[in-house]
Amino acid sequence: SLGTAVDDATIKINISRKFLLSENNLFINIDTSVVEGMVLLTGIVENQEQRIEAVKIVWEVEGVKEVINEIEVGDKPTIKEYANDVWITTQIKTLAAKDIGLRSISYNIETIRGKVYLAGITSRPEQLETLINIIKSIKGVKEVVNYVIVKE
Repeated sequence: SLGTAVDDATIKINISRKFLLSENNLFINIDTSVVEGMVLLTGIVENQEQRIEAVKIVWEVEGVKEVINEIEVGDKPTIKEYANDVWITTQIKTLAAKDIGLRSISYNIETIRGKVYLAGITSRPEQLETLINIIKSIKGVKEVVNYVIVKE
């Protein structure tokens, strides 16, 4: 609903603000997707302490109901890895728009080192299955991690 979308947008803005104020470049290194108060964190940080700090900060934001921490610890992606991830995400969005249509914008898609994270809400499980099959068909995709909520 519109109210939920506004709440999720407010949560995302508040997380971004807190990440911006942090000392560890969390705003630059971590992506967030928010769906009905569920926050999916993806990205790569230098150490475990930064990973823990990010989760702590997110839980401080009003309206957060769940935090899914998919932040990796390690070296930042090379330019080649980053370009490959952008290419994969672009292909997914293009093919999804072609096969699913306008509803494809309901999904948040993040790719990190060939691992595709999917978040969103759908009332059409068959549509989600189509999207996952599209993702699996793209060269360079190593894994699909699905956090889409299916509602009746």
